[in-house]
Amino acid sequence: MAAMALILNLETATTNCSVSLSNGDGIIVLKENNASSYSHSEQLHVFIEEVMKEASFSFSDIDAVAISKGPGSYTGLRIGVSAAKGLCFSLDVPLISVPTLQSMAFQLDINDDEVIIPVLDARRMEVYSAVYNSNHIKIRETKAEIVNENSFAEYAIKTKAHIVGSGAEKCKEFLKHPNFNFNTVIVPSSKEMALISYKKFQKGLFEDVAYFEPYYLKDFILQNKKTN
Repeated sequence: MAAMALILNLETATTNCSVSLSNGDGIIVLKENNASSYSHSEQLHVFIEEVMKEASFSFSDIDAVAISKGPGSYTGLRIGVSAAKGLCFSLDVPLISVPTLQSMAFQLDINDDEVIIPVLDARRMEVYSAVYNSNHIKIRETKAEIVNENSFAEYAIKTKAHIVGSGAEKCKEFLKHPNFNFNTVIVPSSKEMALISYKKFQKGLFEDVAYFEPYYLKDFILQNKKTN
């Protein structure tokens, strides 16, 4: 029987401050609060303490810390990554990064020929997006893009395309093809991080704690615009 791994998962990329402790790919305890106030700086460390206490484990029992790496809120990502790095340094455990949009895709089970398009609101008419197949494997890279009537059309003309996340409401305004299905309720959560972080743990896919940076994405888009 394969050994389990006790992993602390932190999700702070959006308004949802979410912490879970998982053993293998199963959740032991989950604490989260989706508040528009972005109060992660106050809530995150409280949630971490509560999760460990409720699970009856000590910090020395943790095998790894997983962080949602973005894209998402600049401030939220900084808070989460700083906390994760601090824990990894103090506990001498590895750091695992989980793509934020991938964990969103894992919240939906779809038919084999359909696709999931997680979209996070990136202000104005932009969204952060990627495209995943029914096995939650990414089939189109992550982008920051302006939504218009042609967005994601190449998927909708072939199959049902599930657009999920905070950017879905924005997409609704433009995307009228009947194959589009919108879910505005789904938010990134540390619950779905567990399976992804455990698989990475098994493969030894760890980050360099000293040099790891969140995947902001928006910063690169802004820099490119300045050079045009």
